[in-house]
Amino acid sequence: MSKRLRKVVFPVAGLGTRFLPATKVVAKEMLPVLDRPLIQYAVDEAVDAGADTLIFVTNRYKHAIADYFDKAYELEAKLEEKGKDALLALVRSTLPSHVRAIFVTQPEALGLGHAVLCAKPVVGDEPFGVMLPDDLILHDGVGALGQMAEAALTHDAGVIAVEEVPNDQTHKYGIVATGDEVDERAAKIRHMVEKPNPEDAPSNLGVVGRYVLPSRIFDLLEQTRPGSGGEIQLTDAIEGLLHQQSVLAYRFQGQRFDCGNKRGLVRATLHLALRDPELASAVHEVLADH
Repeated sequence: MSKRLRKVVFPVAGLGTRFLPATKVVAKEMLPVLDRPLIQYAVDEAVDAGADTLIFVTNRYKHAIADYFDKAYELEAKLEEKGKDALLALVRSTLPSHVRAIFVTQPEALGLGHAVLCAKPVVGDEPFGVMLPDDLILHDGVGALGQMAEAALTHDAGVIAVEEVPNDQTHKYGIVATGDEVDERAAKIRHMVEKPNPEDAPSNLGVVGRYVLPSRIFDLLEQTRPGSGGEIQLTDAIEGLLHQQSVLAYRFQGQRFDCGNKRGLVRATLHLALRDPELASAVHEVLADH
């Protein structure tokens, strides 16, 4: 890919049924991990990777994410009036001034591929990222998407984040078969299978929620036939892309937490709490009591 990553798509139209009843009124992407909503971690990672245009593909009922990234005039005025400069800076830091947020409605829940396709008019003819906020990836250095964007530029290829998953869990992931390695963290993808049973899986490398893709993926998505449930799978379009150019499976540096379920959200919260000097002792006290 000859252009640097500038645009990132966030498919956030899901209903978050695993977190009901809370998600009746709170978007799952707004659930807190410590004092920040899940979506903030993904946005920070995208901005650190060089993105200046963030495209949120949402449904007509979810307004919380747009409200969160909008300017809170009354709140900011009160904080400024009371001289609470640190809190004011915190509120204003949700979205840097040079970054714009664009919201696109997905009229029907027709799969991840369809959600990405909804962003086509905004992305245009340039490479772009796709981030699933459920996958919280923490790394003290360059974030996962930044690592992938650099690999895409270096090798002129699409890049998909992967990690090893338990053999009995392959039915929960897109699974890739790889060929030639291009560096110590990336290898060319030969084939992809969406959620195969363990006996049919070509490997144990599961696709996780980070992609860097060329704009030609949109044409392939438009040609992709809906699968079960009438959904258009991004995996199917990427399988078509493999016949046109190199796509790399990238083993990112960082620790992933699947915050699409309660267990993962709790683990991420505890992990971050243990890294906070003010909270670590409280966590240890609770664990000691049990």
